[in-house]
Amino acid sequence: MNTPWIYPAWFLALTISVSAQGTAPPDPVPADKQPTHFQAEGPLPLDWKTGEGKSYLIPAVDIPGFLVALNIFDRIATPNTFYESTFGSTWEHVHEQHWVFDTDPFNINQFGHPYQGATMFGFARSAGVGFWPSLVYSDVGSFIWKMAGETDLPSINDQITTAQAGALLGESLFRMASLVLEDGGEHPGYWHELAAAAICPPLGFNRLVFGDRFKAVFPSYHPATFMRFRIGASVDAHVTTSGITKASLKQEAILDFTMVYGLPGKDNYEYERPFDYFSFEAAGKTSAHGHDFIEDIMVRGMLYGKDFVLGKNHRGIAGLYASYDYIAPQIFRVSSTALGFGTTNQWWLSRQIALQGTVMAGLGFAGAGTTPRADGQRDYHYGATPQGLLALRAIFGDRAMLDLTARDYYVSGTGSDDKKGSEQIFRADAGITVRTFGYQALGIECVASDRRAHYGVIPNQHQSEIKFSLVYTVLGGSRFGAVDWRPNGDPIMK
Repeated sequence: MNTPWIYPAWFLALTISVSAQGTAPPDPVPADKQPTHFQAEGPLPLDWKTGEGKSYLIPAVDIPGFLVALNIFDRIATPNTFYESTFGSTWEHVHEQHWVFDTDPFNINQFGHPYQGATMFGFARSAGVGFWPSLVYSDVGSFIWKMAGETDLPSINDQITTAQAGALLGESLFRMASLVLEDGGEHPGYWHELAAAAICPPLGFNRLVFGDRFKAVFPSYHPATFMRFRIGASVDAHVTTSGITKASLKQEAILDFTMVYGLPGKDNYEYERPFDYFSFEAAGKTSAHGHDFIEDIMVRGMLYGKDFVLGKNHRGIAGLYASYDYIAPQIFRVSSTALGFGTTNQWWLSRQIALQGTVMAGLGFAGAGTTPRADGQRDYHYGATPQGLLALRAIFGDRAMLDLTARDYYVSGTGSDDKKGSEQIFRADAGITVRTFGYQALGIECVASDRRAHYGVIPNQHQSEIKFSLVYTVLGGSRFGAVDWRPNGDPIMK
């Protein structure tokens, strides 16, 4: 699959949509002329609360149509390749069911296929289908693609990344696009519709093609959010291999966007649906390595859990979390789809100082590294991956924020076609953001990455990278996402 490079629109679209103005609603129809249930022609419009008007048929048509269009595009863009599928090759795949781990480039397998899965998932969600049935659509769509979209052998890794990672990425994009539409009121205007379509194209497609049928906006129930858009440049970067500094990397421009949706502590907000809490981060970069302009995309969300209260100054949520990570610094790569247990909390340490944090530990399936296999066919390694995450954010009133995030992955050989190898990868980023005026801020960030590779046929490898950046920041609010549930004047820490 050729990667659809429309993701830069996410950052800009979600940021500028806040200031977009909706168009005036049409004149209301008199009550005595409105159609009754029995007089209405055609299917009823979608109602997200009751599920009335949702369609299981429309995404069952959308998804095959999308896959056919994708196959035609790939045939034209890359002729005489494995996209020249036929009825014969399809029957052979269906009949034999010979699944392997493929050798496609890392960015295609670990980002291109999840984006393909997110698109199929989005067709179902935008037709009113729930999270779990939409996951079935992306699973079936991925299976159809592997049987009929390509002539090479179907791949186990693609079924995981396309369907499972695609659902996690797709739900976050669907939620953010719906939030943009909700910001436009009962009748979102042109700019809100355009921004939402840029974030989640299948949502925009179904809203355009089916008109009033799917015009109802998915209800967010007004979550507490944190949003940040940054642009800047790295000022220093060093690469060390086996204890020796081998290179000082070029300065590069960076662009990133972060959104946290459903922060704990807001009164009357319930965690009843998958991804009522989620965190989305994406960053681009200028790169000397071909067209690999993605620094990272990281999604984590709570599939099932509960909120809790610990004293008057502490609120939190805990439950089953899922995550999709794609991280590609200049020296190596890691991408994981995982399931685990996690908790997200906020403590008020004083009247003005709040501490937010997330801890998550689980098991995933990941690809990592830059080490070629013994047969020379693939330069990264697959395997079952225990992993953990710690994210902390200290908020000092409306003036400053300190944040620290650490991730660790152990990519074993279990469950892969290269059982002897393993990768230990650690990545941490720390930064300080100071608000200057309004929603504008300046910041400094340090990102450190470390890789230790162990394979039986080649010497062990140890690589590390550290990078400092200066960034200009646009915030989604003046309080850095701190949720304040305390009555005004209520003393803290009693």
